Amino acid sequence: MFLSLYSRKIMSKSTAEIRQMFLDFFDSKGHRIVASSSLVPHNDPTLLFTNAGMNQFKNVFLGLEQSDSVRATSSQRCIRAGGKHNDLENVGYTARHHTFFEMLGNFSFGDYFKREAIHFAWELLTSEQWFHLPKDKLWITVYQTDEETYRIWADEVGIPAERIIRIGDNKGGAFASDNFWQMGDTGPCGPCTEIFYDHGDHLWGGPPGSPEEEGDRYIEIWNIVFMQFNRQLDGTMLALPQPSVDTGMGLERIAAVLQQVNSNYEIDLFRDLIKAIAEITAVSDLSNQSLRVIADHIRSCAFLIADGVMPSNENRGYVLRRIIRRAIRHGHMLGIKRVFFYKLVAPLISVMGSAAEALKQQQSLIEQWLKTEEEQFTRTLERGLALLDEELSKITGDTLAGETAFSLYDTYGFPLDLTADVCRERHLKVDEAGFERAMAAQRLRARDSNVFATDYNNLIKVEGKSEFSGYEHQHLQQQALIIALIHNGKAVDEIHFSDKAAPDEEILVILDKTPFYAESGGQVGDSGKLVNDSAHFTVRDTQKHGATIAHVGQLTTGCLRIGESINAAVDAERRHRIRLNHSATHLLHAALRQTLGQHVAQKGSLVNDHYLRFDFSHSQAMTKAQIQQVENQVNAEIRANLPIETKIMALEEAKKTGAMAFFGEKYSDKVRVLTIGTFSIELCGGTHTNRTGDIGLFRITAESATAAGIRRIEAVTGEAAMTLLHQESHLLHKISYQLKGDSSNLLDKISKIQEHNKNLEQELQQLKAQQAKQKSISLSDSAQQIKGGKLLVKQVDNIAPEMLKTLIDSLKQELKSAIIVLATKQDNKVNVIVGVTKNLTDKIKAGELVADLAKQVGGKGGGRAEMAMGGGTNVATLPAALASVRAWVDARL
Repeated sequence: MFLSLYSRKIMSKSTAEIRQMFLDFFDSKGHRIVASSSLVPHNDPTLLFTNAGMNQFKNVFLGLEQSDSVRATSSQRCIRAGGKHNDLENVGYTARHHTFFEMLGNFSFGDYFKREAIHFAWELLTSEQWFHLPKDKLWITVYQTDEETYRIWADEVGIPAERIIRIGDNKGGAFASDNFWQMGDTGPCGPCTEIFYDHGDHLWGGPPGSPEEEGDRYIEIWNIVFMQFNRQLDGTMLALPQPSVDTGMGLERIAAVLQQVNSNYEIDLFRDLIKAIAEITAVSDLSNQSLRVIADHIRSCAFLIADGVMPSNENRGYVLRRIIRRAIRHGHMLGIKRVFFYKLVAPLISVMGSAAEALKQQQSLIEQWLKTEEEQFTRTLERGLALLDEELSKITGDTLAGETAFSLYDTYGFPLDLTADVCRERHLKVDEAGFERAMAAQRLRARDSNVFATDYNNLIKVEGKSEFSGYEHQHLQQQALIIALIHNGKAVDEIHFSDKAAPDEEILVILDKTPFYAESGGQVGDSGKLVNDSAHFTVRDTQKHGATIAHVGQLTTGCLRIGESINAAVDAERRHRIRLNHSATHLLHAALRQTLGQHVAQKGSLVNDHYLRFDFSHSQAMTKAQIQQVENQVNAEIRANLPIETKIMALEEAKKTGAMAFFGEKYSDKVRVLTIGTFSIELCGGTHTNRTGDIGLFRITAESATAAGIRRIEAVTGEAAMTLLHQESHLLHKISYQLKGDSSNLLDKISKIQEHNKNLEQELQQLKAQQAKQKSISLSDSAQQIKGGKLLVKQVDNIAPEMLKTLIDSLKQELKSAIIVLATKQDNKVNVIVGVTKNLTDKIKAGELVADLAKQVGGKGGGRAEMAMGGGTNVATLPAALASVRAWVDARL
């Protein structure tokens, strides 16, 4: 069938253009275009990674927040490589599995529902103005009992009945269906309708619901979820007061359809990326599966690092490390011997277009991490080979245990196929079934530990909205109305002091407007009091609940009632100290970037009334000179008394000004831009001082590591910094007094003391050596003659454990060719040391002998072939252990 000129034009669209067409279509339908959120879910401990477009709107669907718009659309970056949703092992071997993908979605928050959502989808997919897909190529699924959706497709859209497939409860329970979606065990849920595309009879496969549905002919391209129920813990389905719509269409899948290719890896984005990888790696076969794996994995790794995930051995960092190592392993399978993976970041940025802005900003950091990981993994492979050699030497049959192969894979990242290759060379087999059982058990543990465990119906939901009025320091008191009260997690109309069951019981008071700042962006919530004629409420914290601000604390007297007026007063002194620390945090961020480089980016912060804590990306410890340079830079800006100004502007406009966004913060369309002179410009919703001079003084108190590639600075400002200076000065005076000196000669005094101590240590070591020599002469007479030398086994009490090594060295010189075993008892503990002269270590190894002895005395030991130490707590067995040495030695000589 000949395609029309317009169809051919659509089919030639790039992936980037398809992404933009989708957003433009829903923009034309009144949807707000929302930027992709981070791959690290914002304040959502139930998710390992963002894995669907609706994740950033979850609180809106739950009724915990209100959206800026009742309609939204996005192209959301997603990861499915760990936890409940894990496609890692399938990547490269199927046409459509990815660890990283983009999910196109449109959302209705209590606005339109089934009819509009279906018609929107059909128009976008089939209209000549948009994707213009052949209508007869599209198949539909609906939930079996969702008659309304069926009728819309059949009667209004005109889909023939044979192309509408009802899918029932095909997963073992009520509402457990491919066409029924739920957020968790409880909460919003509802039926789905899916749209499938028929690639044609040249591919094997059948329509959804058929025995051949796993084939590649019929591919799901869009899922539309109608959230209309609220599932209770007992399984009851209650109708939601405001039904909503959540849709998802994989960008890579729809690009494959529109570009008329059968595999996602054949679309322009992957085609260009694979070609670039092949050039860098000198691989000529562009159809090689390993190239697909590497192309997918470089996307995941680069975007994860850009969103603040660093390789590690736990949680998200462990998943990232596994993806990196899997990509490197496939590089080795292609014959690549040199470090290569980090070189793929530049071509990735090129093919991703506008979606790669985050990668551009952190390109050097991403490349540095990937290069370091690859170099480290190369060493890990060498270690894995050594361990595999050791395990193979213990095999009595012809098969390596599956559990052993899995341990090498799971602990050291040593791949099964490489283990199998090594075994084959030695005419051995691997118990692959046992390996798969161990792998399946691990997957089950990972799945069980990552399922949703939250009862969403128990979360606090507060209607209404609170206005924050406390940015200016003179506006720290506000007369307001009580619009909601939460007591014991339940909404109530009034609370009496007599109702309190315990003095620390938590009460939430919601006001229509408030000067109290709610915890956000690393800044702690305000404290203070709420007072009127009938009540006194102590506010110990302030938190956000949806669009409202909750004052958390205790009612100390009287009664609180909804609708009453109350005076809200912030603790001004505490707020002042917080403001100083927060403004200093911005100065610190800018100073770090100037001193260490533009790769520095915030990875977390805490701003309270006592100190500030700032986490940032940097691969090594700061030097003392760098710390001093940063501190001096911040204090220079404080002395310059720069103005601190804020302006509200559109998010895109703010980005064009160069304003930096803080890690982990969630921004709306309108953002607050904080400018400190020409030194710093960032997005920030926190409270700040008016000028840098108000900060007074800035002192760094600590610099440390929090994770691989993440450093932390702690600092104080204002009065706290002055107090620290006074403490340091007082300590200096005390030290000077103790050393009978002053600040002018204190270093000379300390140097003389250190030199004196050094001389004393040398004298002490000489005395110990003399003592050991004398002791060794007396002990050597007890040595027994053995084959090839002498054996000395002795319990030597009243000798400090640290003297034993010196004594062993002396005895070796005395006896020339010997095996020496010395033991001491001290404080109900046994210490054992074994020394073997070099000429006997081919048969007798000190580490093996001491391990045997330590086991007999209830402990552990080990070391080198010539010298090893151990110990235990079973003092009573020491004589028997020492008596066993002769037989142990004779058996090996």
